[in-house]
Amino acid sequence: MRKLIAFVLVSMMTIGALTSCNQNPNAEPAVGANNADAAAAAANTPPPPPPGAQNKEDSIANAAIAAMPKTTAKFDKMEHDFGKIKQGDKVKYSFKLTNTGKEPLVISSAKGSCGCTVPSYPKEPVAPGATANIDVEFDSKGKSGLQTKTVTINANTDPNPTRLTIKADIAGGENPTGGTPATAVPVQPGGGH
Repeated sequence: MRKLIAFVLVSMMTIGALTSCNQNPNAEPAVGANNADAAAAAANTPPPPPPGAQNKEDSIANAAIAAMPKTTAKFDKMEHDFGKIKQGDKVKYSFKLTNTGKEPLVISSAKGSCGCTVPSYPKEPVAPGATANIDVEFDSKGKSGLQTKTVTINANTDPNPTRLTIKADIAGGENPTGGTPATAVPVQPGGGH
């Protein structure tokens, strides 16, 4: 009888431990879990967002952009090739943007396809007819061979989003990151946005 009770208790604790990993951090802790441990785990490790989900700030910013009057924009070019660079080099390029529409252009976000690609963009509206720069810095540390990275820009433009592409051929080292091989990226008709 004792063996049966011990087996049931161990089974319940194992099931509780295995299923508690997928629970909402605000939910009650699993049977047998220590409340202090559960609270510490919830505070220190927020659950990852579901695949394809946006964070709350992006959702709010994109909703605000969707409600704004639309404008159009044109880039001097949609793709920049840094050519051959050495592993560990940090390179930067400024994409020139012109607001070709009749409304102020507001950029809500610009995000690189990975942590090695960091864009910066104007936080103030770009007036109709005015120009601005989207600066993109690429860190080749830990990369080798042909690399293609993108920057996705969300703004009150039609179409939205806009994707800029950077490429580099990195000499030296292995390719531990399994970087994306250089491939053609479709460009919107008209060469810009």
